[in-house]
Amino acid sequence: MQGLAQLLPFVAIFAIMYFLIIRPQQKRMKQHREMIENLRRGDEVVTQGGLFAKITKVKEGEVEVEAEIAEGVKVRLVKGTIAEVVSKTEPAAAKS
Repeated sequence: MQGLAQLLPFVAIFAIMYFLIIRPQQKRMKQHREMIENLRRGDEVVTQGGLFAKITKVKEGEVEVEAEIAEGVKVRLVKGTIAEVVSKTEPAAAKS
């Protein structure tokens, strides 16, 4: 019984760390992964380096996208370096 009482503070510290640090970080990672998967042509994004760019080409299954940072200046970006999407484009209407 005394051993269990000594173990209780460690369990409490781990539980606090899980709910204050680990769980929120996993949630942010999941949201970022979903944002990256939902990138479309025409989306305006900000990279981790602070560049604003407009997505010009997205290939499924690829690690990188092509983006335009100025008129006529296209660069390839690793999807993971995109920090946020500033504005989303509407999906193209399905042709009937």
